[in-house]
Amino acid sequence: MLLGLFSLLLPSLMFAQGIDEKINEAFTPISEAWQNIVLFPVFGVPFVLILLVLGATFFTLYFGFINIRRFPLAIGVVRGNYDDLDKDGRDDAQHGEVSHFQALATAVSGTVGLGNIAGVALAIALGGPGATFWMIVCGLLGMSTKFVECTLGVKYRDVGEDGTVYGGPMYYLTKGFDEIGFGAGGKVLATIFAILMIGASFGGGNAAQSNQAASQLASMLGMTGGSAGTIIGIGLAVLVGFVIIGGIKRIAAVTEKIVPLMAGIYILACLFILLSNFSYIDDALGLIFSQAFSPEAGLGGLFGVLIVGFQRAAFSNEAGAGSASIAHSAVRTKYPASEGLVALLEPFIDTVVICTMTALVIIIYNESGGVFEYGGNGSGSVVIDGQTVEGAVLTSMAFESVIPWFPYILTIAIVLFAISTMISWSYYGAQAWMYLFGRSKTTELVYKIIFCVFIVIGAAANMDAVWGFSDAMILALVFPNMIGLFFLFPRVREELKKYLDAIKSRVV
Repeated sequence: MLLGLFSLLLPSLMFAQGIDEKINEAFTPISEAWQNIVLFPVFGVPFVLILLVLGATFFTLYFGFINIRRFPLAIGVVRGNYDDLDKDGRDDAQHGEVSHFQALATAVSGTVGLGNIAGVALAIALGGPGATFWMIVCGLLGMSTKFVECTLGVKYRDVGEDGTVYGGPMYYLTKGFDEIGFGAGGKVLATIFAILMIGASFGGGNAAQSNQAASQLASMLGMTGGSAGTIIGIGLAVLVGFVIIGGIKRIAAVTEKIVPLMAGIYILACLFILLSNFSYIDDALGLIFSQAFSPEAGLGGLFGVLIVGFQRAAFSNEAGAGSASIAHSAVRTKYPASEGLVALLEPFIDTVVICTMTALVIIIYNESGGVFEYGGNGSGSVVIDGQTVEGAVLTSMAFESVIPWFPYILTIAIVLFAISTMISWSYYGAQAWMYLFGRSKTTELVYKIIFCVFIVIGAAANMDAVWGFSDAMILALVFPNMIGLFFLFPRVREELKKYLDAIKSRVV
C-alpha cells in the first residue's frame, strides 16, 4: 500500500528538470501573503510575540517560577521516580500509550531539529550575537507556558475504545471551555486551531525541515541544477512515510532512539569545538550580552535584535503554540501535572542548551576569523569568500573550521533531526485532521499522503519563502491557544496541587 501511495510522487522525477523553480514561483507569494497576515506589528513589534512574552511572563510569576523551582522534580518524573503513583489499581492509571520519557522524546523530536541548527544560524546572521540572549530569555520563560499547555493536554484528552489517545488544544479548548460555560466559543477556537495546526504541520513541521535537509545534502554531495531539491525531497518522503503509517507507538519507538543519539552527538561536537577555542568563549559571551542591548549587527536597533531572537526561539521550542501538548497527551499517567512538569524540560533542552551551544560555535567561528558580516543582506544569508551561505550550511562551515570531517556527521544529524521532527509533526497534524474530519483510518491516510507531498515541496522551495511561511504558520497557533491558556490556567493550579499532594503522601 505504502509503495502505491508513493508512486504518486515518482512521476515528478521524470519531469524534475526545473521543477524547483516552478514550485518557488507558486509558493513564494503564498508565503509572503501569510506572513503579512500573522505578523502584524503593534508599535513595531509583531503582536504575536508580545502575546507570547507577556503570557510566558505571567505564567512564570503565577506559578512561582515553576520553571526553576520544580526543575529537579521534572527530572525525577522523567527518570520514573514517581511512576508508582500511577499504579494503584485504578483503571485510568493505564490511560495513555507511551511512557513519560517516550512522550518527552517525541515532543523534543518535534522541537530539537533544524531550528537549533539552521534557525540559530539565521538568527545570528540576521540579528548578530545579541539575538542569542533573547533566544535564551524566551526559552526560560517558555518553560512555564509549556507546563501549562501540556498539563491541560493530559487533563482534557479523549481516550478511544481501543486505547488510542486524542489530545491537544483542540480538546482542552472544547472540553475546558464547556466546563466554564463558554462551550460555543471553545468549539470555534478549537476548529480554528485545528485548521492552523494542519497548516503548521505542512510548514514548520515539514517543509522547513525538508528544505534545510535537502540544502545540506545537496551542498555535501555537490548536487546542482533545478531538480536536486525535488529528488532529495522524494527520498525523504519515502523514509518518513514508512514511519508515520505506524502511528504514535512506532513514532515514539523511533524518536526515543534517534533524538537522544543525535542530540548527544551534536552536543559533544559543540563541546569539543568550544573547548578547542576556550579562549574565545568569554569574548563570545561578552558579545551575546553586550549586543543584546547595544546591537551592532546589520539589522540594527534593540527591537530588531529582540524580535529576531524571540521569533527564532518561538519557532524552535514552540512554547505557546500548543503543538507539543498533542504528543504529551498520549502519556500513561493519571496526574496531568506530572506530564506538565516533564514538558517544561523541552524549552530548556531545546533553546537554553542546544541553541546556545550552536550560537557560541557560530560566533566563535566568525570572531576568530572574521569570515562574514553580521546582518548580511537582511535576508538571513551571509557572504563567505564570495559564496552566499544560509541556514544549516553556515553552521556546517563553523563545525568544519575545527573538525574538517564533521560536516558529514552534521549532515547525517541534520537529516535525522529533520526526519524526527517531520515524524512528530505528522502526528500533530493528523490529530488535528481527525478532529475536523473524523477518526477513521482512511481520513488519517489522506492526511499522511498530503503531508508527504509537502516534504517534496519544502525541499524544492527557497529558504526565505519556506522559513517565512513556517514561522507564520507556527506563530499563528499562538492566538487561539493562548486565549485558551488564559482562561484555563486555574485548572492547572488545581492539578499541580493534586500531584504535589500525592508525592507528599507517598513520601510519608
